[in-house]
Amino acid sequence: MNPNTSSARCEGQSPADDPMDDWLFLSSGSAERPVPEVSGGIQEREDRGQIKSKLISAWNSVKYGWSLKQKSKFSKSSAVIMFGQSYELRDHDEKERFRRSFTSLLWLTYRRGFPQLAGCSLTTDSGWGCVLRTGQMLLAQGLLLHLMPPGWTWSVSHHAVKDDMDLLAIRPTDGAERGLDSKEGVNKRFRKLSLGSLLDRPMEATHRRVVSWFADHPTAPFGIHQLVELGKSSGKKAGDWYGPSIAAHILRKAVAASADLPNLVVYVAQDCTIYLEDVKRLCERPLPQPWKSVIILVPVRLGGQDLNPSYITCVKKLLTLQCCIGIIGGKPKHSLYFVGFQDDHVLYLDPHYCQPTVDITKENFLLESFHCKYPRKMSFSRMDPSCTIGFYAKGQKDFESLCTAVNEVLSISAKTYPMFIFAEGKSQEEEERTNMPQNNITYIQRKNERRRVDTSNSMDEFVLL
Repeated sequence: MNPNTSSARCEGQSPADDPMDDWLFLSSGSAERPVPEVSGGIQEREDRGQIKSKLISAWNSVKYGWSLKQKSKFSKSSAVIMFGQSYELRDHDEKERFRRSFTSLLWLTYRRGFPQLAGCSLTTDSGWGCVLRTGQMLLAQGLLLHLMPPGWTWSVSHHAVKDDMDLLAIRPTDGAERGLDSKEGVNKRFRKLSLGSLLDRPMEATHRRVVSWFADHPTAPFGIHQLVELGKSSGKKAGDWYGPSIAAHILRKAVAASADLPNLVVYVAQDCTIYLEDVKRLCERPLPQPWKSVIILVPVRLGGQDLNPSYITCVKKLLTLQCCIGIIGGKPKHSLYFVGFQDDHVLYLDPHYCQPTVDITKENFLLESFHCKYPRKMSFSRMDPSCTIGFYAKGQKDFESLCTAVNEVLSISAKTYPMFIFAEGKSQEEEERTNMPQNNITYIQRKNERRRVDTSNSMDEFVLL
């Protein structure tokens, strides 16, 4: 797909119309439209690519400035559910606990000014990379569960800081970052907040390392350059639209190719089925070594052109499970990362805010732009039916508990049709483990019966309305 046509699928957010009262949060996302690229000589293309990036940046500034005026309202009368935890916002301590937990999530957004992607002059993913960014966020959540102690929160989230726009606006000079500018009180305060309590909290070093894995640089194992490179095997290239199903397979390949995570694997369900024998084969190691940890990704389609309302209760229940690490989904034309809900509204992180690329090679590089302080929500009814649901299991017992808990939730939709199923044995076509799905037909197996489901509209794409 041409990047100019794919950008039309990432529209900005419409003003929030939530009737909830009390707690207000500012918007943290908007989308951009790439400027058409004109062919020519190598130098001409490079020059045009640089101009294009600058125009996209300027356009995004206008869009973000507009969306900053939008607000999401959270009710004090209902609990907020996020990654299996419940927060009663009417209680001050509970509200603060939710704020810390939300701020600690990794927020991976559009970036501009990174090294050119291979084979093109693009130095930004603005307008086309939102699905890859939501995939990054889901993987990042799994990595935080894998590497951090239970209940970990980012140290800077314990401080009251200004929003991301203000933080970027008062970014200190290189000298100030090295502590040479002691006269500027703002810079001193900024530097202190940026580093948090790094020396007092050893886990902050791990946190910083995880962030660096998602850097916008060719050497980062889960950065945009690596994900685009891995997408080439399915015919995708920089500027194309990446659906939630293809994103799942790209994440699997990225983790398999990384030497940083020898004890973690990613399993992608096939035909809406988690084959237990395949998971066992991936996770088992020679005795007496324990199972590898596993991230399970399940691409599903929850309706035709629109979300089938009968699945909403099941989606909510899945988000109440501690083993769930979120959903790569969105609304039509707009990919989002779903992390929880309140009443009939789903809570999300939005990748559509285009930020400058951070140089992670600098010692103590700034972390603020990788964390969002303002949660957003929208009605479940606006969800696009195409999505990928993620789960994490630390070991074999955790996986067995995951199967039990998820099966109980899936039984809710048994009267209609389950979102996905667990099946004994292994998948019928082993080669599908290493190749992207190429057809538009999904087969769902249940109790020795096969049912043909037509997903030709957008199994790997969001629905265009």
